[in-house]
Amino acid sequence: SFGTEAFTPFNELRYNTLQFQNNLSITSERHDVTLGITAQRYRSENSFYSGSQSAYVYNSLNDFYTDVNDYVANPNRTVSPVTLNRFQLRYANIPGLSRPPLQLLDVLYAGAFIQDEIRVSPRLKISLGLRVDIPKFKQTGAFNSAVPSLVLRDEIGQQQTYSTSQLPGAKPLWSPRFGFNWDARGNRSTQVRGGSGVFTGPPPYVWISNQIGSNGILAGFEQTLNTMTRPFNPDPLKYAPANVTGAPAATYELNLTDRNYKFPQIWRSNLALDQRLPWGMVGTVEYLYNQDLNGPYYVNANLPDPQSAFGGPDKRPRWTNNRLNSNITAAFVLKNQNVGSSYNISASLEKAYRGGFFAKAAYAYGSARNTIDPGSTAGGTFNANQISGNPNSPNVGFGSGWSGHRSFLVMSYKKQYFGFGSTGISVFNELRSIGNATYSLPFDINGDGGTGNDLLYVARNTSEMNFQEYSVTSAGAVTTVPANIARTFTVAEQTTAWERYIQQDPHLKERRGQYAERGAVFLPTLFRSDLSFTQDVFVKLAGATNRFQFRVDVLNIGNLINKDWGGSQRLRSNQPLVSALNPGATSNFTIPVGGQPLYRLRNIGTSLIPSSFERTANLADAWSMQFQFRYFFN
Repeated sequence: SFGTEAFTPFNELRYNTLQFQNNLSITSERHDVTLGITAQRYRSENSFYSGSQSAYVYNSLNDFYTDVNDYVANPNRTVSPVTLNRFQLRYANIPGLSRPPLQLLDVLYAGAFIQDEIRVSPRLKISLGLRVDIPKFKQTGAFNSAVPSLVLRDEIGQQQTYSTSQLPGAKPLWSPRFGFNWDARGNRSTQVRGGSGVFTGPPPYVWISNQIGSNGILAGFEQTLNTMTRPFNPDPLKYAPANVTGAPAATYELNLTDRNYKFPQIWRSNLALDQRLPWGMVGTVEYLYNQDLNGPYYVNANLPDPQSAFGGPDKRPRWTNNRLNSNITAAFVLKNQNVGSSYNISASLEKAYRGGFFAKAAYAYGSARNTIDPGSTAGGTFNANQISGNPNSPNVGFGSGWSGHRSFLVMSYKKQYFGFGSTGISVFNELRSIGNATYSLPFDINGDGGTGNDLLYVARNTSEMNFQEYSVTSAGAVTTVPANIARTFTVAEQTTAWERYIQQDPHLKERRGQYAERGAVFLPTLFRSDLSFTQDVFVKLAGATNRFQFRVDVLNIGNLINKDWGGSQRLRSNQPLVSALNPGATSNFTIPVGGQPLYRLRNIGTSLIPSSFERTANLADAWSMQFQFRYFFN
């Protein structure tokens, strides 16, 4: 990507908050009742706008050079000699502005709750509670008179109308809760605890301010794909309107909010057991489950039904026109759904500190599934969500909240010498999952307007693989110049290498004949160990004991012992298939006869990508040692 900007991209946020809270507690023999009210006045002025003031995206570095050299030769040209992958321009639509316009948000967020902790018996205590929150937005969004008459549609194709000035109404968010704590034997040796209830988190106000900023009044936005009519020009405002009046822009992006939208709520339940065990140990097991009630997601209400589909095994839908209204780049609508869920199960065993010795071991596994991971911007969230079909109806996949496996063992021992000093040593060992990822394609294969969000189709066998021969320079850059060719990758060579790649990758191997699953590439587990040593010396000064401490911490000590230990891993690339070369075409990928896309297997230098994972080389992958000297007064 290559681009220039008129405004330096920045996010200037000015806000003030006035908050009031008042609680009243009433206690009796069996009840502890708490009542409370809260009120928050939140006002912000946000000037966040993405820095797309003339962004030129090319299909290759050579295309960029060709376009720039052509500008030097003919600055007044109106057509580029190459096809740009994408051109984007965002510009202020209010006359007289020298900086991005402000998005004003004004909210009154009020709440009330009541809770009763009931001592049913000396061994059983339960709690009951109810909370209600009501956000009320001041109508600070500018009214775009052209929007109510637009033909827009929801995810199931029903026609919808919207207003840019209509913010969410004052809808109550109810949160009932129940909890208990049971001393099963009456001597605190067996404790059972748990609960269930609805929880309402702090409102993410930025989701609503997106609507105030992207309404076609404050700013205009142009996005053109596969174009030759936006030749490179170093002036970032070359293609901006010469005059703006504050009337609806010629083209723009819309961020809208469904009239029934509610802020996120989850239903959370947990059950746990704490058990006192022989030899001074305590064991705990716990299960936690979350279910979305008002989970957020987005649809593009300006996206029509797909007009075609690929032929052959990859039958994903395709758009030759991805706009119902040609002057609207997208209309992202914030809505609610309840399909997301997550859970965590954990167990621990702890040896209480005795005789200078302490130990604890634990294991946990967590997973999260949803259809979308919401971010701070509507367009970024929608277009970054990997899909294989219609982006308005994404499948449930693994979310970014997936935590996987984690276990640790910590042990410490401290010995004191006759009041003179003490020596301590501790070790922390951890084995954990390091994250998840998704295999996708690095271009817009389905034509919906989102780049890099199409899930990869995994060929059932080599007969379903379509590769194009290509050549690279000694530096690994793709080239068609014979004098620069250092290596040529044949179709057969790429087919063999891709088959070998699939076979060594657990996720791809099990998804043959299907699309990769979002978030289902689980990175290898990581083991690391840290060691600490302390030496304390006690000194009597002015009748009080003072302490000097010398401490050594060896982080990732395994890497100190063996250079191959303690290192993390990452995917070499989550996009191992790239677009075939397609010089002069009006698309950034090639579809040969038969209706299946043509690919190149990604190269790394003069070799094809060999395997899924590679060792990382970050500071945490190497051992380090810290020395500290401390003086503790009295």
